[in-house]
Amino acid sequence: MKESTQETILLNIFAKIEAILFAYADPISITKLSNILDINTSDCSKHVRDFACELNNDHNRGIKIVFLDDSVQLVSKKEFAEYIKNAIEEKNNYILTPVSMEVLSIIAYNQPVTKGFIEQIRGTNSNGVVNSLVEKGLIEESGRLDIPGKPISYRTTKNFLRTFGLSDLNQLPPLENLNEEQISLEEEIILGNGDNR
Repeated sequence: MKESTQETILLNIFAKIEAILFAYADPISITKLSNILDINTSDCSKHVRDFACELNNDHNRGIKIVFLDDSVQLVSKKEFAEYIKNAIEEKNNYILTPVSMEVLSIIAYNQPVTKGFIEQIRGTNSNGVVNSLVEKGLIEESGRLDIPGKPISYRTTKNFLRTFGLSDLNQLPPLENLNEEQISLEEEIILGNGDNR
């Protein structure tokens, strides 16, 4: 009887986690989630990981939990990407151009960086490309540098991690081994790497 009660409590916590992640939509930190659930951070982290393991391995479910730095997010599974692409509006689908990939790579490996830094490496104006990447949610402003002119610096976002199937920036391929085969954006850059909501 006691085991059944504990199982019911656990399922109830899983249901709460699922409901919160679904409604929140964006990545949410474990700390914030633990505050919402009114449990300590350690227990919250364990419950999320246990639920993620159960959810991610259930072939009858179309959603899973992904870990992005210190945050988690509920997303759809990659194997349903084709159906999701057919369901969402065309504006939510995009392919990155080689120029956009070049700028995104510069930011990813050197962040935080300014437009000036990017332009110094590329040798050409990059305003339009940077603004486009911001609109796509792949990069974001990360403050201003304390130097004359106080230029805005940029960094990659959690959406960038999700799009490339990374948990954190440490999973970026080493620069010396970087080639087109390692990151094939023509296949992967549909918003959310197939993990669209």
